[in-house]
Amino acid sequence: MTVIDLESYEDALATYDPVMGLEVHVELGTKTKMFCGCSTELKQDANSQTCPVCLGLPGALPVVNEIGVESAIKIGLALNCEIAEWCRFARKNYFYPDMPKNFQTSQYDEPIAFNGYLDVQLEDGEIFRVQIERAHMEEDTGKSTHVGGATGRIHGASHSLLDYNRAGIPLIEIVTKPIEGAGARAPEVAKAYVAELRELIKALGVSEARMEMGQMRCDVNLSLRPHGTEKFGTRSETKNVNSLRSVERAARFEIQRHAAVLNSGGTIVQETRHFHEEDGSTTAGRIKDNAEDYRYFPEPDLVPVAPSRDWAEELRKGLPELPRLRRKRLKEEWGVNEHDMQSILNAGAVDLIVATTDAGAPSDQARKWWMGELARNANETGRSLDELPVTPAQVARVAELVASGDLNDKLARQVLEGVLAGEGDPDTVVEKRGLKVVSDEGALGTAVDEAIAANAAIADKIRGGKVAAAGALVGAVMKATRGQADAARVRELILEKLGVEG
Repeated sequence: MTVIDLESYEDALATYDPVMGLEVHVELGTKTKMFCGCSTELKQDANSQTCPVCLGLPGALPVVNEIGVESAIKIGLALNCEIAEWCRFARKNYFYPDMPKNFQTSQYDEPIAFNGYLDVQLEDGEIFRVQIERAHMEEDTGKSTHVGGATGRIHGASHSLLDYNRAGIPLIEIVTKPIEGAGARAPEVAKAYVAELRELIKALGVSEARMEMGQMRCDVNLSLRPHGTEKFGTRSETKNVNSLRSVERAARFEIQRHAAVLNSGGTIVQETRHFHEEDGSTTAGRIKDNAEDYRYFPEPDLVPVAPSRDWAEELRKGLPELPRLRRKRLKEEWGVNEHDMQSILNAGAVDLIVATTDAGAPSDQARKWWMGELARNANETGRSLDELPVTPAQVARVAELVASGDLNDKLARQVLEGVLAGEGDPDTVVEKRGLKVVSDEGALGTAVDEAIAANAAIADKIRGGKVAAAGALVGAVMKATRGQADAARVRELILEKLGVEG
């Protein structure tokens, strides 16, 4: 492919309307695979979680995972979809080097859920409705590891290794209808949609939806059409994008690339593309097949799936509070503005704050510690908040120690530092490090007397009416007590001893 300079984003949007289609694959958190009893446990020896069914051996017959079907129905209901009264699986045929039976068991023209929508909130509060075409059940492929090349891809590799442990793990593929009308905000809409979908999947409890682990990944389909036209342009499909930021960057890059190709008189090729995290670019993969090229036909070894209306309604009644409604409720309960709520969401702190308040902490204190000291530590160590070695119960205990006067904020930060370092729970860290606030009046009085004696000039200013100067003496006492004194009580003692009203 000839390298073409990208069109500026503004110029691209001045000429063209972007049209997107997002395909999100969600790896379900079932204990066994979609069509056999093999374990889905991660990080096991290569090819140790396989059987004749997921290896595609002759005569092996698949059986549908009931929890997989239940999870698909829950997802469909949460996405406001219609649930099929009768649907079936199909064989999707093309060369799969990492699928030993050489076809994927999926659903084609008869998905289990269809015709839904998901409302997503953009950063300025605008609500954008994304229409859902379908959500269908299928299985994952195995994993190919290409050895000997410089890029880790098949091109230039000397050989490839195949691990079939992942082959057959249950997937739900959620496909949007063409997303039109987003204009310059199309990349933002893509990111917001995947973020909202991830929160919904986690709330349903059907998957952890950790994008960095491949449990949820997005294919970004994008095309451009000139303003004032209705016919869609030729699309590209950027495959397996695995972070929210990358979804946004992939959509933005493809808008600029498509515009550059079209403005130069070129033709967009319908193809898959690889996304590169290091610079946000995409490169060509393979020519993209159309549906008819996959030679779909009904899977003869599986009976149709016919969920009863009673079962679907029972599952509907058991759905949890959906994320957007929950955020609205929490925003009102916590008394925060839209910007702060968005920051909490972006930090992945909503559930942690809720769990901390459930453990007894006031919501403002829970937010303070998770969005302050703990967020700082997470940023410095390159971890997400839920990866930090501290529990909501421990954060609640720190807040309790501050409220009781046993700790001040400075000491509380040291306690959290000790917990994160593996020194034990908050009470253990307080005891080991000797971090309790000095509240003994005799000890405080002595420290205050010493500070006054050592800073006579400042003491005279305070006696003369310059009460603000007391801050210097408070600082001296705090230094002498290694920050373990109650600063408010220290100030009171200083003014009492100098005969000045506060």
